[in-house]
Amino acid sequence: MTQINQVDLKTFAENSTRDVFGTMLSMKLDPVEISKKETISGSKVVGTVSFAGEAMGNICIHVSDLFAKMMAAAMLGMEPDEMEDEDEVNDVIGEVSNMIGGDMKSRLCDAGFACQLSIPSITRGSDFRIESMGWVRHEQIAFQYQGQIALIEVFIKSVN
Repeated sequence: MTQINQVDLKTFAENSTRDVFGTMLSMKLDPVEISKKETISGSKVVGTVSFAGEAMGNICIHVSDLFAKMMAAAMLGMEPDEMEDEDEVNDVIGEVSNMIGGDMKSRLCDAGFACQLSIPSITRGSDFRIESMGWVRHEQIAFQYQGQIALIEVFIKSVN
């Protein structure tokens, strides 16, 4: 079996994120360089899904509250200023997280790491950090769309 360190997680995450944003939201993301410690400041929304099986870990999608509204509006065919229902925005962020996570799961399974995917969870606020500890790998990738940043984090390890 392939070692988890040999899997190109960064490319997996980049391709999954671009595919989902492009197909489901009609948003072409541009990569942007950030420091490993950088986070989304201000009011933000984080969608998280977890992997369990031969590969275990989390994938987190961090976006500002404004970008979350832009994403929800794009998926629902509305304007961002029409997005007043926080539950609708949460549902879209959860669905985007689930789609990116599902694509990542498929790529991991194809690489020999059979796993299952959890349902998405949503965290909202302005003064928090998502930390996952004890993982073998951590990849952080950032994209930009119309001045808004999407920060994608993957934490993973294999059980063997």
